[in-house]
Amino acid sequence: QCEAWAPSQAPQVTRERVAERLGLPFDNVTINVTLLGGGFGRKSKPDFVVEAAILAKEFPGKAVRVQWTREDDIHNSYFHTVSAEYLKAGLNKDGLPSAWLHRTVAPSITALFAPGMNHEAAFELGMGFTNMAYAIPNVRLENPEAAAHTRVGWYRSVSNIPHGFAIQSFVDELAHKAGQDPLQYQLKLLGPDRQIDPKTLSDEWNYGESPERYPIDTARLRGVLETAAKAAGWGRTLPKGRGLGLAVHYSFVTYVAAVIEVEVKDDGTLIVHKADIAVDCGPQINPERIRSQFEGACVMGLGNAVLGEISFKDGKVQQDNFHMYEVARMSLAPKVVAVHLVTPQGEVPLGGVGEPGVPPIAPALCNAIFAATGKRIRSLPVRYQLQGWQETKS
Repeated sequence: QCEAWAPSQAPQVTRERVAERLGLPFDNVTINVTLLGGGFGRKSKPDFVVEAAILAKEFPGKAVRVQWTREDDIHNSYFHTVSAEYLKAGLNKDGLPSAWLHRTVAPSITALFAPGMNHEAAFELGMGFTNMAYAIPNVRLENPEAAAHTRVGWYRSVSNIPHGFAIQSFVDELAHKAGQDPLQYQLKLLGPDRQIDPKTLSDEWNYGESPERYPIDTARLRGVLETAAKAAGWGRTLPKGRGLGLAVHYSFVTYVAAVIEVEVKDDGTLIVHKADIAVDCGPQINPERIRSQFEGACVMGLGNAVLGEISFKDGKVQQDNFHMYEVARMSLAPKVVAVHLVTPQGEVPLGGVGEPGVPPIAPALCNAIFAATGKRIRSLPVRYQLQGWQETKS
């Protein structure tokens, strides 16, 4: 028999792994999900429970406790994949793309489970890459090989983060190249209101949902863009050193737009004054729960963009604890996060609210920094891109 108490988000998977490693029947393994922290842990990666089981086997009849330090956790985690994105477009006489190339390169999480998995999986490509909804006549998408050199794990919003950052940053660059307002440029790029079958975009996954029930609706993308922009006072004159940035993204069958207002001081100090986030997730069962998810996603997205980094040297993670792997503090959080719930036309099914809030935050932030300073941010984290950067102190 083996009985374990652990914060496992997938107790059945944990039972399978422990039973397999100890050579026990599945029914002889019991996993008690701890109340403190609930399912917060490694989700489907039960390595810490397996470690405890292996150690317990060496001490028959005794209870064994295994507790990882923060340093253990950071050094030996399953990390969100690194990504390189390359985009190029040819513009017509109206300044809109007549041809679009997007090349995405990232190690796949599928490399954990089988050898030779050097391309992003269909579900990873379906997170903002293959299912782009802009009305561009000629689109070429490429996904070259990338080997995984460390363990890749699930992370909130997953591959939507790099794909959303690349596309929404690029669209803002195209708008300025064409000498057009970024909001109006976005609306032109969406083209006429229409519903797109994801399969026509080579997206066979569609977040596991029926493409008939969940087509990509450009009218809903337009709706969140216009709502967020109106709430933020898009187009108003701002003082020197301040700027507004815009981004929109479709993920987990939900439509989200963000407008972020920043101030960048002469010494590089970054202040996020406000974030306006418009959400169309279909029917709204618990509006306060939706707002709290997107408020938290905004702060997490800012932390990812400005601070988040894991680096390696000689095969070892360099960060040890929160003094090196920093998360967003109060001084980086916006003074105001306003979440605007958009009700779609007609009857539509439920969308997600747990993950769609993160992807538009980084590009909206970086587009705002460009509007404030004229400096483009093309790599993350932001802190290395701003001269003398520092957080404001509360």
